[in-house]
Amino acid sequence: MTDTLQLAKALIARPSLTPDDAGCQSLLQDRLATLGFEFHTLVSNGVTNLWARRGNNAPLVCFAGHTDVVPTGPLDAWHSAPFEPTERNGNLYGRGASDMKSSLAAFVVAIEHFMTNHPAHRGSIALLITSDEEGVASDGTVKVVEWLSEQQIQIDHCIVGEPTCVAALGDTIKNGRRGSLSGRLTIQGVQGHIAYPHLVKNPIHLVAPAIAELSATEWDKGNEYFPPTSWQISNIHGGTGATNVVPGTVIIDFNFRHATASSKESLMQKVHAILDRHQLNYQLDWQNSGDPYLTPAGTLVHAIRKAIHTVTGIDTELSTSGGTSDGRFISRIAHQVIEFGPINASIHKIDEHIPLADLEPLQRIYQLTLQELLT
Repeated sequence: MTDTLQLAKALIARPSLTPDDAGCQSLLQDRLATLGFEFHTLVSNGVTNLWARRGNNAPLVCFAGHTDVVPTGPLDAWHSAPFEPTERNGNLYGRGASDMKSSLAAFVVAIEHFMTNHPAHRGSIALLITSDEEGVASDGTVKVVEWLSEQQIQIDHCIVGEPTCVAALGDTIKNGRRGSLSGRLTIQGVQGHIAYPHLVKNPIHLVAPAIAELSATEWDKGNEYFPPTSWQISNIHGGTGATNVVPGTVIIDFNFRHATASSKESLMQKVHAILDRHQLNYQLDWQNSGDPYLTPAGTLVHAIRKAIHTVTGIDTELSTSGGTSDGRFISRIAHQVIEFGPINASIHKIDEHIPLADLEPLQRIYQLTLQELLT
């Protein structure tokens, strides 16, 4: 059993359902302590966060990830217990195998091997680990970033171990993510009997032209790395349940997934302008889940692309697709942030797994990336 496989199994065996770390960070800390790392633990509302660093010089290379996992779903649907790591059919099965305990194991083993080969390397190495990525993410990485900012610590290069690959290990790097901006729009009308339309104001009818304009609006054209910004309705609720009553209000939930070509402020202004133009009586509550971030091709992208090609022979692609990640927080204090990890086909599913053959190549890619950046 390789070091990476052994550590991955030990992490998977801990039932760290978000936001419970279940001792995973202590396991990582025990390994890193022998390498001379110093630790700072931040606990917030039941969430455990770990900042581990070795060295004080620049450049600072940080590996970031999470120990928490999503719920298992029905246990009887699994072919083996989700927290009993199992080798079967060439795969390692267990909740978190792909998202993202194998990446955590590969981080640590890569650092161990790198330091054995390069004890006098330049710069510093750090890990930023949270148990609040799969949950609401309000007490996890964002809290560590706030603390690092207070300490005036800047990260030069950060690799987030999210599962990014599609068909083969090494085929995809995430060099950015779209922002997520949500709104809850409440339109006021006048409730009444449906047979007396002159006595009512139907808010669904009133808002319909504005919905048509919002859905047809070109918010931006995107750019080299991002598709155009998308506006989508997720829920509409109006009515009392009776078929003969015009509702007094309608509530619409919507979301922007937006490129760096638009800011949350510009999108909010455009929405309000459209609603005002339609002379609606409305209330609009906004929630910003994350700003977009982008790391153009540069030192970090070059380093990990080179490592991936050396290990796998694949010329990896850059992508900004998918949902949000903790990269949105880390980008506030990091010059360059990318995400790279295992194949993501089974994440959050029953029988989550990672190919056994990908474990050592994954840690080797992380190791060679460190070599490129710190030697």
